[in-house]
Amino acid sequence: YASLEELMEAAVPGSIRLGADLALPAAASESQAARELRAIASENQPREPMIGLGYHGTITPAVVRRNVLEDPSWYTAYTPYQPEISQGRLEALLNFQTMIGDLTGLPTANASLLDEGTAAAEAMTLARRADRTANGLFVVDANALPQSIAVLETRARAMGIDVVVVDLSTGLPDGHLSGVLVQYPGADGAVLDPRPVIQAAHERGATAVVAADLLALTLLESPGAMGADVVVGSSQRFGVPLFYGGPHAGYMAVRSGLERHLPGRLVGVSVDIEGRPAYRLALQTREQHIRRDMATSNICTAQVLLAVVASMYAVYHGPDGLRTIALRTHRYACVLAAALRDSGVEIVHEQFFDTVTVRAPGRATEVVAAAREGGVHLRHVDEDTVGISTSESTGRAHVEAVLRAFGARDTDVDAVDARVGQDLPAGLLRETPYLTHEVFNSHRSETAMLRYLRRLSARDYALDRGMIPLGSCTMKLNATTEMEPVSLPGFADLHPFVPAEDAAGYVRMIAELEGWLAEVTGYDRVSIQPNAGSQGELAGLLAIRGYHRDRGDEGREVCLIPSSAHGTNAASAVMAGMRVVVVKAADDGSVDLDDLRAQCEKHAGDLAAIMVTYPSTHGAYEEQIAELCAVVHGHGGQVYVDGANLNALLGHARAGDFGGDVSHLNLHKTFCIPHGGGGPGVGPVAVRSHLAPYLPSHPLHPE
Repeated sequence: YASLEELMEAAVPGSIRLGADLALPAAASESQAARELRAIASENQPREPMIGLGYHGTITPAVVRRNVLEDPSWYTAYTPYQPEISQGRLEALLNFQTMIGDLTGLPTANASLLDEGTAAAEAMTLARRADRTANGLFVVDANALPQSIAVLETRARAMGIDVVVVDLSTGLPDGHLSGVLVQYPGADGAVLDPRPVIQAAHERGATAVVAADLLALTLLESPGAMGADVVVGSSQRFGVPLFYGGPHAGYMAVRSGLERHLPGRLVGVSVDIEGRPAYRLALQTREQHIRRDMATSNICTAQVLLAVVASMYAVYHGPDGLRTIALRTHRYACVLAAALRDSGVEIVHEQFFDTVTVRAPGRATEVVAAAREGGVHLRHVDEDTVGISTSESTGRAHVEAVLRAFGARDTDVDAVDARVGQDLPAGLLRETPYLTHEVFNSHRSETAMLRYLRRLSARDYALDRGMIPLGSCTMKLNATTEMEPVSLPGFADLHPFVPAEDAAGYVRMIAELEGWLAEVTGYDRVSIQPNAGSQGELAGLLAIRGYHRDRGDEGREVCLIPSSAHGTNAASAVMAGMRVVVVKAADDGSVDLDDLRAQCEKHAGDLAAIMVTYPSTHGAYEEQIAELCAVVHGHGGQVYVDGANLNALLGHARAGDFGGDVSHLNLHKTFCIPHGGGGPGVGPVAVRSHLAPYLPSHPLHPE
């Protein structure tokens, strides 16, 4: 073809082709875009983040920020499926796995998960997979992170798992149990001994899951040493900026015998043909492609770039440095608690790591507002309670601002510091070693660290070296102007649970982006909350389930999936509580319409949806796509158009126009999110108006 326009004219069916230009703003120059992004960032008001709840202030070492987070040799690489061009990244991920395994006290950890809430939900389903007879309650600590509880409940509802949230200090509920999740330390800061709960869970035949804070584990004994089967959490506070809630690398570690149930990726050590040590992905490389609806998880990505940052934070600081950071963080919490007690303020828990829960009867709103005026964000628990979390970035000025907010203006902080001790339980102090491998004890100077990072990146092939000619993942060299704003303090340092007025820039940027994505897809509403394409798929399918339930169609649970579809489609459908029925596909990947009609007739009473990729996974534009949508709608089903190949439609056709009810998009494929060597990703879900009420949210949304 003589031009791209001529090619698209021939490829895209005339029946679905756009007849007008998209209603989008005129393109901005790079300098204009940079100015606008700086202006948006300036509308956010980060302040010192002392809200806690799994998100903490941290200081990214400059050598790591400059040479990983902002370096195209790391952020433009593809997923390390080809080990011969990925040895640097694979070593970095093995460092991450080693770090997680050591700190949690368990032998095997994966190469990161999407976030802590997702990791907790995956642990819940792992407990059911690992013991096929475990069909009882999954018990969740009432002191777990609220966002994790919400994800657990959403996932459990779809999969028919009974979740009960209880105060574990009163013991476990009666009845059969499949698993128990305990938060260590708790969301309110309490440091309770998890051993009685773990022992009780094992006595009842249940899997013991601990959601743990990595920095706390440098001072507190590891969950693995106390008998935990699975440990999950986030590595955010290991040098990964807050980013208003993500992306951050979650983690999961398991006891011996559970390795094959781990979701996501696992890096292992092998040997090459010459007998030299070599790294490669082990056990279950994208098993969704193999097992489809029998897969253990729909996750086929990770948070590689953020996991690398977290691992290099540990490499740079080493075990002694991490312990020093943890002791300093704990010390500030102890000084704050003692000073507030001296002022007559009640501290709820006597023992804590970094989070102090304070009674302020009838004054919580006033205290939080005063702290905000003093440059600090605190947690408003309720009208009588305030939460305060210290971190690596906490300083003396922040402590003094908090004390003033409570009315303790004349406190001699130095005197308090001189007399207080630790507030950690003596019986839980860490005795087991961690980070003993030489990689965590060899790179103490910036020069040594810089050279180590350079050696690793030189072993990889990324877009800074040349083209990576993949299909739907659409590798591209992210423009520097697109990447620079990531490090702006207004974007990087904002806690996700700040008041809405302090996130005005993010609110505006997200609203604009969602509006633009709605315009390019032809849908009515978009949510950018899902943090990967797999999670966008699941969110879209859960919206369909919710829609059918509210209409009284509880029995609509069949999801039609073409035999040529991406394996994640089937895995996501099962996770949404649907039953997969395969529709035949032709050799070119197009759906067999005769078989589709037959399946729709057969399942007219229980058809929930069809999932169809357009163009197909074979790259074909199916002429009959509008007819396919009409057939499914005619039998009461919804049409899920997988947006993995949106690049081939953008500006030429819109799924919402030719019959789609919902789609997920992949911003790391179609737009400028960096691929990061296998993550991060963003998987927005776009819907027609009738599905909009079922889009995802979370319990701490500022509005």
